[in-house]
Amino acid sequence: MVEINDYASYPERTNTIRRKPVASSNLPSASTKPQSLLDRWKSLSRRYQILIVLGLLAVLILIIGLAVGLSTRSRVQNLPLPSGRGGPYTGDLTYYDPGLGACGITSSDKDKIVAVSHLVFDAVSVGSNPNNNPLCGGAESSITSQVLRDAAAKNNFVIAESDEEAFLLALQSSDITVANVNGLDDYVDPRLAPTPTLQERTFWKSPQNSLNAWSQQADLKAKGPHSSALSGRKIIIKDNVSVAGLPHTCGTFPQFVSHDGKHPIAKIDATVVKRLLDADATIAGTSTCENYCLLPLSYSSINGPVHNPWARHFNAGGSTSGGAALLGLGVARAAGVPGLDDAGDDIDLAIGGDQAGSIRVPASFCGVYGLKPTHGLVPYTGIAGLHPMIDFAGPMARRLEDVATLLTVIAGYDGLDPRMTPESPLRQLVPDYGEGLRRSLEPGKGLRVGIIKESMDLQGMQTEVAQVVHKAAVQYFEASGATVGEVSIPMHQLGPAIWTAATRTHLAGLAVGGRIPDVLSHNMPHLHLRWPPDQEMYDLLRVANPAVINILLTETLLTEKYGPEVQAKAHRHVLELRAAYDRAFEEYDILVTPTTPCVAPPHPDLGPASSVMDKFKLAVGMTNNTAPFNVTGHPGLNVPCGWATASNGVDVLPVGMQLIGKRWDDIGVLKAAKAFEMGGGGLGPWPGGSIQR
Repeated sequence: MVEINDYASYPERTNTIRRKPVASSNLPSASTKPQSLLDRWKSLSRRYQILIVLGLLAVLILIIGLAVGLSTRSRVQNLPLPSGRGGPYTGDLTYYDPGLGACGITSSDKDKIVAVSHLVFDAVSVGSNPNNNPLCGGAESSITSQVLRDAAAKNNFVIAESDEEAFLLALQSSDITVANVNGLDDYVDPRLAPTPTLQERTFWKSPQNSLNAWSQQADLKAKGPHSSALSGRKIIIKDNVSVAGLPHTCGTFPQFVSHDGKHPIAKIDATVVKRLLDADATIAGTSTCENYCLLPLSYSSINGPVHNPWARHFNAGGSTSGGAALLGLGVARAAGVPGLDDAGDDIDLAIGGDQAGSIRVPASFCGVYGLKPTHGLVPYTGIAGLHPMIDFAGPMARRLEDVATLLTVIAGYDGLDPRMTPESPLRQLVPDYGEGLRRSLEPGKGLRVGIIKESMDLQGMQTEVAQVVHKAAVQYFEASGATVGEVSIPMHQLGPAIWTAATRTHLAGLAVGGRIPDVLSHNMPHLHLRWPPDQEMYDLLRVANPAVINILLTETLLTEKYGPEVQAKAHRHVLELRAAYDRAFEEYDILVTPTTPCVAPPHPDLGPASSVMDKFKLAVGMTNNTAPFNVTGHPGLNVPCGWATASNGVDVLPVGMQLIGKRWDDIGVLKAAKAFEMGGGGLGPWPGGSIQR
């Protein structure tokens, strides 16, 4: 290495620098004698001398006080000081670390103040309550010895008398620390702040809403969108998604989601909402969803039953019931279905949510497209969830191309959703699914399609539905140039049971009680879910949605009977189930099942005397072909593929085919759907029927 003189590159300038002459009398003489400490003391003013003396006396008193206090203080209160926090351990620093302290001060710039204050207080106030430290603001814990004993009893042990004082002190410290944090002003991440809109964030009830599909109507458009991907397009948002300024109902009774008995007004925009507005979409409002989003049918919402646009008094599917009905409304009107004039505006784009089939089931019943993306592709931030492992948000539309466009807009890592993984693409790396679909000119060429044999004969499968799906898959995929075969995946039949065991031990607390996942997440500050459940919840929900009561009872039973081991074992079987599907993907590019085992059933009796059993019977088995892919994370798309006879033997209703792809191959699923369409597949002309109005 060559050493370079920094001054070598500059010309000599010493002769151009002018210096102010310095008087020789001001220069120190080499023989000047330095002042002694006594001389310096004498040179200080009287005021400074007094201050220094007082300071030295204070330090001396502090040292004496610390020595006396620390030597006489009871050792039973000693707690170990965490390493690296607050300095050396001196033996009695119970409150030295704010993490253990009673004052609950968490700001790092106050740590030293807290430490010194508690050190002095503990030393010089022998026998005093540490909570009386002035720095704590007089905070007091309500935790008593009896509370401590009760807490121990709930954990099936008894506190030894000799340990009680120490554990009580620790419990009181934790109580006041958490109380202080609970008393802080709430924090909302600025990434979820409401997007500025051209219009005020107002809402209104649709004057024409005979399907009960609209929850609230609005007209929101961003002031400064970043793209024009959705310019001129209106979109409806499921009513479990936060849209700032609009009520957030989760489909249930207001007293169960707020403290004031009113449906809360959302304070944030969910990530997907912000991305839609940034793409210049117009948010037309929110769509009805099912009670707590815990039903694959459409009779449980606080707004009333959502009717199928193809046949009034039939289910639209759930829990994205309103979104699917509004999409299907436009298709039904175009097909000439009568009696829809009082249903209000229809919509051609929607955002849904899916935990067991809640996008795909209603899409199937209403004859539209609905995609459950790969787990972790679309952020779920700002959406009321059921369980992080099975929570999905996804696009729904009348046309396949719109599904692709919507997916491009909403997909990609957001830095907030713990459901996203290192496999999740960064926002700037999300592929343009719409462009990929447009460029795929022969999507059926070389495509290998496998019909899952076990999906065709699950319990409750309507024979006509299985036949329609099988025939359509073979006929239209082969017409597009694909090869079609059957593949046996025996574990597919166990998929719904694995879904149940993997989720039901925690589902009630997460979905109904508002317990947040045990990973860092940004939950919704405006929702305050009632917990624990009570008699009012039972009395109302046994009629509206008994599935919620079943979730509550099941969690209690499974937790007490099996403990956490059953969920852990079920999670391992989730990986086994995923591997079973992945082995099938070694032979096939796309897997096919019927989306639902039947076409839309009629609504049950909704009166106060209605039977819980009758409601259960309608829902049983409805998600057998969809729920397994919520736990494995594979993408699943409902594709309208034909018609079948309703249970009344008169009406004819849509049939849906589910296309499943490899994880992260969502574009492959979309291309396969395009191949199906190019081969002649689709919903087909409405065959008519005796529509009940």
